[in-house]
Amino acid sequence: MTTSKTHRIALLFNANKVFDREIIAGIAGYLSSRRASWELFVEDDFRLRLPSLANWQGDGIIADFDDPAVAAALSGSSIPVVGVGGSYADDADYPVGVPYVATDNFKLVNLAYTHLIDVGLRHFALFSLPNGIEHRWAHEREKAFENLMRRDKLDVAVFRGRAHAGSSWDEVVAHQVEWLHSLPKPVGIIAVTDARARQLLQACQTANIAVPEQVAIIGIDNDPLARMLSCIPLSSVIQGTQEMGRTAARMLHQLLEGTYLECKRILVPPAGINVLSSSAHRPIKNPRVMRARHFIRQYACQGIKGDQVADYVGVSRSTLELYFQQELACSVHDEILRFKLEAATALLTRGDVSVAEVAHRCGFTSMQYLFAVFKRELGCTPREYQQRIGNGVAAPADGAANDADACVIAM
Repeated sequence: MTTSKTHRIALLFNANKVFDREIIAGIAGYLSSRRASWELFVEDDFRLRLPSLANWQGDGIIADFDDPAVAAALSGSSIPVVGVGGSYADDADYPVGVPYVATDNFKLVNLAYTHLIDVGLRHFALFSLPNGIEHRWAHEREKAFENLMRRDKLDVAVFRGRAHAGSSWDEVVAHQVEWLHSLPKPVGIIAVTDARARQLLQACQTANIAVPEQVAIIGIDNDPLARMLSCIPLSSVIQGTQEMGRTAARMLHQLLEGTYLECKRILVPPAGINVLSSSAHRPIKNPRVMRARHFIRQYACQGIKGDQVADYVGVSRSTLELYFQQELACSVHDEILRFKLEAATALLTRGDVSVAEVAHRCGFTSMQYLFAVFKRELGCTPREYQQRIGNGVAAPADGAANDADACVIAM
């Protein structure tokens, strides 16, 4: 019986980034489903260190080509290389002669933009990253946003902010707050990553700007860590990163087997969108209801009552209840419960928190009360909800690639 050769493959990624982690997970998923015998070379701490390759003898490489140092180092590689990174509006910006799997930057931004339109917003902005060749992918998202704004005859509002290096945290936040105040309200803001979106949520909290009533925010990455650290549940576009990893591994496998690649550049669209509170904009005319929802969103899980909300707004409880019925057709208690329920479902989706812990962290007085609310509002128990989410499949994003020379993976 013939035994297939074991190939030594280097994965050049920084797994401290959610994008890179998901790519690696997709590569692992491909290997587990195929008869490919690969010995993977990855640093112990999953960091990318190019000098480590100086004396490395291997058969192939899959690398993050968003990092310009990596792209330069591998430009003359004598072994098969597959690049992974962002898409480009200009064909000339793609690596020459390297099979390449790209996240479709235009479709990522367009999906976020379409969502903000759907919730009724008319003003839009983009929160990007400071200038730098290492942020090429972010600047491609800027181009996508600018093209969409010009197409729809809207003002282009792009903010890159200040680099943390050389600036104090207070200066960075103050600059963000100044920009937020300059925007027309209400406004929908697309952040180029969830990390940037989380920063903007903090800036809104500092400036006492209501999210999503005045500023609706959506990020890109669907990063669980960014969601955990966010003061308000963060909406996000889900990149097709695991599919990118599987595709890159399949391409390298074909190269190693001597198979001809029919397409050397593949664009992968977003896998869907995770809509949470940060972008759930609802036009509200009454400023007291807007302030009340802002307060509820921040403190619902701390067990606040309707009287505390009324005190914060500065009106009587009965008056606030009247305002809520007029604007939202619900009571103050209903709104508090809705935010607690949303926080609970977000924690259950993570899958690493017990139901008892969910009840405690989301302000439910007991597990029994949590179960009763789930049964009444969602028609299932918390555990059944967890199972339902675990078996779910994200909705695909529509649209075709705008690059005639690229293959497109339909998600």
